[in-house]
Amino acid sequence: MASQKTKRVIFTPTSHKALQEGINQMVGVVRPTLGPRPRVVAIDPVTSGKFPEILDDGGTIVRRIIQLPDRDADMGAMLVRQMLWKLREEVGDGTATAAVVFQSVYNQGLYYLASGGNAMPLRRYLENGMRVILDEMSRMTMPVDGKEMLAKIAASVCADPPLAKVLGEIFDIIGEHGHLDIRSGRGRDIEREYVEGMYWKGSPFSRTMLTDERELRTTMDDAAILLSDLIINDPRMLVPPIAAAVKAGTKSMLILARQLSDAAVSILVTNTKAGKFTSVAVKTPGMTMADIGATLQDIAVLTGGKPFLTHAGQTFDTIKPEDLGRARRVWADRFNFGILGGKGDPRALRRHIADLRKAYDETRDPETRKNLRQRIGKLMGGSATLWVGGLSEQEINVRKEVAERTADTLRGVVRSGVIPGGGASLLACRPVVRRLLDSAIHPDEQAAYRILLRALEEPTRTIISNAGFNPDEIMPRVNQAGPGYAFDVQAEDVRNMAEAGVLDAAAVQWAAVRSGIETAALALTIDVLIHRKKPVESVNP
Repeated sequence: MASQKTKRVIFTPTSHKALQEGINQMVGVVRPTLGPRPRVVAIDPVTSGKFPEILDDGGTIVRRIIQLPDRDADMGAMLVRQMLWKLREEVGDGTATAAVVFQSVYNQGLYYLASGGNAMPLRRYLENGMRVILDEMSRMTMPVDGKEMLAKIAASVCADPPLAKVLGEIFDIIGEHGHLDIRSGRGRDIEREYVEGMYWKGSPFSRTMLTDERELRTTMDDAAILLSDLIINDPRMLVPPIAAAVKAGTKSMLILARQLSDAAVSILVTNTKAGKFTSVAVKTPGMTMADIGATLQDIAVLTGGKPFLTHAGQTFDTIKPEDLGRARRVWADRFNFGILGGKGDPRALRRHIADLRKAYDETRDPETRKNLRQRIGKLMGGSATLWVGGLSEQEINVRKEVAERTADTLRGVVRSGVIPGGGASLLACRPVVRRLLDSAIHPDEQAAYRILLRALEEPTRTIISNAGFNPDEIMPRVNQAGPGYAFDVQAEDVRNMAEAGVLDAAAVQWAAVRSGIETAALALTIDVLIHRKKPVESVNP
């Protein structure tokens, strides 16, 4: 039988050294990706015989690293991994900036602790300085002006000019919360299509319901909408809703249901072909009951209808004409259905969107924010489809992932604006930190502000180094030029970043600096590492 690994408890200074080793390894693989002339990282594929994965996205890179061989160092590496992936999920970018800021703060802080400093006051002063830096960055924010500026920001994220140009146009039209569906293209090019009104994923229960056989689509004007998550297994269940729709003066209806029997489908198709009553039934959107309930609530507010819910024990037996939603036009194709001109109460719709916006601003969970953003976008009517093409399936998949990451960044740009790029915004925060240092009395406070002053330079130094220049030669020129200036590696000169059009998403940079400093300050307070006992490994005799 193999030997059993027992629980290990590691104290300082061994714990500090181990964490530092893991942190430096993880940041080391992300650092080369920072800047407009990034190096790339090759990751060996899981399946042998395939080409290595070539990446320049810090979030994806750390996601591919599951564990380091050294269990002690692995704890530091996983701390960085969690921080960067969470940042990637929240704002779409900024991982390399957060990584180098984190490493600078942690390594400097560790050196100070080794000389006798106190971790808890140091953390408090680092976080105080961080808040001052974030406030200063907020004052530099500039609003976005047009699709050209959006395209420039997109290009700085994706390094794909055709994709950046199209995404800039899309977000200039659909705005922060607009719905964007990114799909695999049908050729080599980038294509886009704008969809009028709102649409949801929900395929018809039968293609025979689609009256346009060439387009595989059904369009109905002045339609009623039956909202439910019910299982319709008996055609007689549909009699009350159809009677209510006819009484309301409409001869067409969109039906949302969780399931529909073949017999019910047959009745609906027969009525449509006979010209008596046109209808199409689609699956109620949503993977979970919570998703289904949220979708039905949104459509109910949009169209003025009443949802009929299984968990409430409701049926269609008591349905009235006013329980049906109404819309100027509805449509359905093989995969989606859409609503144009919902006839719900406009004031109720505005209140509902305001409530969703408030929930979006208050939550920090990436998945919840994504769901809320999609709901807001659908209700506001801004929708687009982007087809991403390429020479191979692998290239298309990579471009789709890049497009999704860039789209997340552009949403933040539309919401929060932009700041000078190339690290200029962080360099411009140094004067306010110097003022804090000049007024500091406590040694831990002085150390914290000195650490932050050096950390604010690290993104710029890394960008310069990645482009093949010597930061020690360039930085004196940047410092002499003053606030707002940094090294434009494309022009190979020190320039005013805002005037040169080198811009970063304010929300991304703000989140990167906060994550980097805050997590490093926390990591400096870790003194003890405790490993869980691994289970006994049995060996067959």
